[in-house]
Amino acid sequence: MKKWGLFLISAILTVSIVGCGSNSNGSGEGAQGGASEGEQVIKFATDANYAPMEYMDKDKIVGFDIDFLAAVMEEAGLPYEVANTGWDTMLASVRQGTEYQAGISSVSITEDRKASYDYTIPYFESTNMIMVKEGSDIQSALDLEGKKVAVQGGTTADIIVSELFGQNNPNISRFDSNTVALMELDKGGADAVVADNAIVGEYIKNNPTKHFIGITDVENFGSEFYAILLPKGSELKAKLDPAIKTVIENGKYAEIYEKWFGETPDITVLQEAAE
Repeated sequence: MKKWGLFLISAILTVSIVGCGSNSNGSGEGAQGGASEGEQVIKFATDANYAPMEYMDKDKIVGFDIDFLAAVMEEAGLPYEVANTGWDTMLASVRQGTEYQAGISSVSITEDRKASYDYTIPYFESTNMIMVKEGSDIQSALDLEGKKVAVQGGTTADIIVSELFGQNNPNISRFDSNTVALMELDKGGADAVVADNAIVGEYIKNNPTKHFIGITDVENFGSEFYAILLPKGSELKAKLDPAIKTVIENGKYAEIYEKWFGETPDITVLQEAAE
């Protein structure tokens, strides 16, 4: 997802899922015991608008990140909740560290964010991808010059195309979500969308009659890594990092990854990135 955005506080639509302390679990799996009396429930914020990473299935938040978090929090033995707050609210509230103590929403590790947040060790490798309609003459990022490109504003996709073609380039259209950017391409208002490969791949898979294709450009779109977002100085990092490491190495991560992406993950690259 790799989003930055403005720290605008919007109304919070809260749909909580609770692990290690709930009689219901929004990921669709069984409850995992209860929190001890007086034990703090760790509150996570997310932007459930990025299938297959995190999205709403009726009244539940589901997705790869949600299943991964459940495994991590079970390993750590920590009670938690996840609320669908939206992106900007997540950033602002996690930075303050009061109402929400962490954020999980396909958040890329960037140097700019490190100035305001701490991160856990990485748990997911991602890269941006170009999505176009079949028959397009666009084959790489450089072919986007002079084309109408749709992105979610404030994401690393936005940053990349802005660096390539200019921040104020009138051909770059910025939207509040990838969903709207994808709709812009679908209705012919854009020649291409740039977004995370997981988002693009899921959209293409779920819309086979629309005849979209995804284009990978490793020269211009390098790898990025997602991690759980934490306030500066958070004590949670010391508890979550070992749990994430264990989940990645004990086979649970591969099980969750295969469930959502249908293939085996390369955990070596995650282990190297965590060093």
